Amino acid sequence: MNSRRDFLRQVGGSALTLSLATTTFPEQAHALPADGKQLGVALVGLGSYADRVATAMKDCKLAKLIGGVTGTPTKIDTWSTKFGLDKANFYSYQNFEQIKDNPAIDAVYITLPNSMHHEYVIRAAKMGKHVICEKPMSVTVKEAEEMIAACKKANVKLYIGYRLHFEPYTRELIRLRKSGELGKILHVNSYDGFKIGDPKQWRLKKALAGGGAMMDVGIYCINGARYATGEEPIWVSAEETKTDPVKFKEVDETITWQMGFPSGAIASCVTTYNFNNLERLYVIGEKGFVELSPAFGYGPIKGRTHQGAMSWDTTKMHQTWQMDGLADCILNGKPDPNMTGEEGLKDMKVIEAVYKSIAAGGKKVSVV
Repeated sequence: MNSRRDFLRQVGGSALTLSLATTTFPEQAHALPADGKQLGVALVGLGSYADRVATAMKDCKLAKLIGGVTGTPTKIDTWSTKFGLDKANFYSYQNFEQIKDNPAIDAVYITLPNSMHHEYVIRAAKMGKHVICEKPMSVTVKEAEEMIAACKKANVKLYIGYRLHFEPYTRELIRLRKSGELGKILHVNSYDGFKIGDPKQWRLKKALAGGGAMMDVGIYCINGARYATGEEPIWVSAEETKTDPVKFKEVDETITWQMGFPSGAIASCVTTYNFNNLERLYVIGEKGFVELSPAFGYGPIKGRTHQGAMSWDTTKMHQTWQMDGLADCILNGKPDPNMTGEEGLKDMKVIEAVYKSIAAGGKKVSVV
């Protein structure tokens, strides 16, 4: 592809060039099983993010959108027309369990508000369907553990919507860390936030969101620092700032925190609902660095290393890579790229530690 050739010209001759020239990302490796089976998916909660996923799935090869679940009957006409879906494959929250009798649906993707993830993951598992759940996987560690247990009991897969684990720039950052080309990781800056709009939206209601900026986009900072170091944080220290106590009466606005890792690496992180232009993952190693900025949004992701600019194909939507990648895991047994329920649980443990540190006045709190 042209973007890769351009990149190789920029850094020609280096060890990094050789490594990138032989790297195969998931979007290049997907193949239908011998029986031609595609993974049939129903989206649960037909809001704006579900629309994004459905749009992205138009370009999928292994995953196919079959239907959806909604509490708004008028959306059935809209969605069936827009995405060419059979109205018989749509359900309400009341008759959700009828999906178990639909052989065309292999998996459901939960795109509901955070506090509803727990209920619908468990209900889906009991139907014998594989489950993809948008992040954060839950609003408490206890709920996350119950979701994992329910899916294991039902012998179904549980994946969390960490789309970036299939995104090429992120994959390359992880490869550079794993290969040792960065040397020992010493420090990580991980920032993500934006100025939130409508003060009446569900993300600002604790009963639906579970928390504010931390639950919504701060989780990217946590996950990013974890895949940048390849380690799990053992302690956190955090503080919260509120400039608008009315708008953010129920949830957090801005949080700054540090995370310590077993190797001695430190991550400095910020998340906010109060201002824009905050999106960066900067990884410093003994031998070099990687910077992704923007790092976590829908793209295009941009990046550079100590050897020059990174350049990968950004024409596909992240959700296309994600849905084909997860279908590959389910249909072909491909290794999971750290998107299981256990991965989501690890982030929930850090989030709870962050909130505990804030409640303790910023004192260092162990992640357990």
